[in-house]
Amino acid sequence: MSAVQPLSVTEPQVPVRRRSLAPLEPVSPRARWMLGLAFFAVFVAVWAFFTLGGFVSPTFLASPVTMVKEGWLLFTEYGFIKDIGMTIWRVVGGFILAAVIAVPLGIAMGAYKGIEAFFEPFISFCRYLPASAFIPLLILWAGIGEAQKILVIFIGSVFQITLMVAVTVGGARRDLVEAAYTLGAGHKGIVTRVLIPGAAPEIAETLRLVLGWAWTYVIVAELIGSSSGIGHMITDSQSLLNTGQIIFGIIIIGLIGLVSDFAFKALNHRLFAWSFVR
Repeated sequence: MSAVQPLSVTEPQVPVRRRSLAPLEPVSPRARWMLGLAFFAVFVAVWAFFTLGGFVSPTFLASPVTMVKEGWLLFTEYGFIKDIGMTIWRVVGGFILAAVIAVPLGIAMGAYKGIEAFFEPFISFCRYLPASAFIPLLILWAGIGEAQKILVIFIGSVFQITLMVAVTVGGARRDLVEAAYTLGAGHKGIVTRVLIPGAAPEIAETLRLVLGWAWTYVIVAELIGSSSGIGHMITDSQSLLNTGQIIFGIIIIGLIGLVSDFAFKALNHRLFAWSFVR
């Protein structure tokens, strides 16, 4: 008498083409790059169709060809590279100043609930205030020099970073904290050896996100009382109805932001490679 063979249940084979359209199905890095570039290609094609085809007046929207020509003139005749350097300096200066203050304060708020209760109402109030609203006061206090522009970025970033870091640190796993206490760690050891290392990858990700917001603040700061920077160039171009230069300046901001974002992300992967392993 032969033994009964159990029926084997096999998963249905999903065609590759259908599987690629399944929800939450990951795509390869190469496919991700191709799809991202494809969108930019379609965007430029539609832009060129409407502008070069005469459907939109050049006064309101320059064509891609005109934009490239104006960009070349900015670099070769108007010293645009200096404007880019000044804008980057302002963003980096204001962002680093905000991070130096906000990260330690956020860690303290997340770790100690008394400190959180003291600071959180004021910081929550301030983070809803637009940084641009402070520009008239900052001009009175700091003039129209570099300090005023850096302070705009600082105000726009410091409260956001503080609260996000506090939430990250405060959300630490309780089992890890209890295990550390069981192994003899003190209050200081809990903060330095459990809370901060555990929250470090998310803190770095928070800084990456807020750096992107800082770019929006610097352009606002450069629109008023500035003699250099990308925002200053955009304002001058607007008065001359030169939409080619305006669009080129906007694209440069996006490209610099994209490069800094990729660099920040690569640094995070290198420093906290263990947190990206799934």
